[in-house]
Amino acid sequence: MTGVRLGGHAVGPGHPPFVVAEMSGNHGGDLGRALAIVDAVADSGAHALKLQTYRPDTITLDVERPEFRVDNPDSPWHGQHLHTLYERAHTPWEWHAPLFERARRRGLVAFSSPFDPTAVELLESLDTAAYKIASSELVDLPLIERCARTGRPLVLSTGKATPAEIDAAVRTARDAGNDDLVVLGCTASYPAPVRESNVLALPTLARAFGTAVGLSDHTPGIGAAVAAVAHGASLIEKHVTLDRADGAVDSAFSLEPAELAALVTECARAWEALGEPTLGPRPSERAGVRLRRSLYVVADVQAGEPVTERSVRSVRPAGGLLPSELPTVLGRPFRAAATRGTPLTWDLL
Repeated sequence: MTGVRLGGHAVGPGHPPFVVAEMSGNHGGDLGRALAIVDAVADSGAHALKLQTYRPDTITLDVERPEFRVDNPDSPWHGQHLHTLYERAHTPWEWHAPLFERARRRGLVAFSSPFDPTAVELLESLDTAAYKIASSELVDLPLIERCARTGRPLVLSTGKATPAEIDAAVRTARDAGNDDLVVLGCTASYPAPVRESNVLALPTLARAFGTAVGLSDHTPGIGAAVAAVAHGASLIEKHVTLDRADGAVDSAFSLEPAELAALVTECARAWEALGEPTLGPRPSERAGVRLRRSLYVVADVQAGEPVTERSVRSVRPAGGLLPSELPTVLGRPFRAAATRGTPLTWDLL
């Protein structure tokens, strides 16, 4: 299994987790707020900023029919008309250049999710670092092929997808000559229940498709993402907002800047904690070995006195016989006098 490069970062097994902050529609229709989100992402230590590139008319139709409304009582958008929702949530195309420029100036990798070929054209003109295929677009194989043929890395989100649909998407990218893929586990509900994160499936996803894997996480908090790193996630994607209480379209399930910074820190710690599947003392423990318990003389004794539990005990530090030798030495005479605090060794008996 090989990884990919996103900007100047290696993403894949053996590398620290790559954290992507998704702005989505949390700019609230205000370019100044969008730029402030970019700065907050950079300040958090995250590695990348991701946008969504569509117009309301390229992602849906302005049709007043029941199927064009969100019908899910658990959704923050329940009852909303799709075209109206996307009109509110979309990032105007003329904002993309200043947002990409600000992100790059702040040291972030900038890329986006395109939702139709015209979005790909725009992102190509901005030299996007990669393409993210959103969960609902995973079945749009012509869009995946179009993105794959650019030669840029593809990040594929698998929310709602069957194994066959994931396989078809991966095969489409590879058949187009692109094997720079990261496949993301995802639960595409907003917010997603933590119990449905299913991070144990990430190694299966990696084995099945031979790609780097990650998590597109819509759960509250950072716990699921940190757990995912422990199970092989090389990329973590979370939505970000300046203030969850501001009423922006995705704020309810987004991280605030301080939480995003905590995510970056704790994911890096989780990865660093993985280590190797071996048992035994760690290098940092070497100095502590001398503090292990051993047998010591705990009361002054004379030559010829027998060892008793009043004269010899297991205490810290090391230096004497192992505590397990106590039954063997009890009753044996001391060969020489010893003072309290002397390690008990065989030559004293």
